[in-house]
Amino acid sequence: MKMEEIRKMSREEKLKKLKELELELIRLRTLVRSGGSLENPMAIRNVRKDIARIKTALREEGYKV
Repeated sequence: MKMEEIRKMSREEKLKKLKELELELIRLRTLVRSGGSLENPMAIRNVRKDIARIKTALREEGYKV
């Protein structure tokens, strides 16, 4: 997800996407800890970066995360 895409989203969409990504991160971490392997080893890193991008965009708008 690129910063341009995130900036075009409304605040509600950003918050919704943030919750979705946080749940995805929990699911991925649980899968790894239970002994499973990921199809894409970079998935956790990518989700974490997307979360950071959304939080940055929200903070730019003046919204406390």
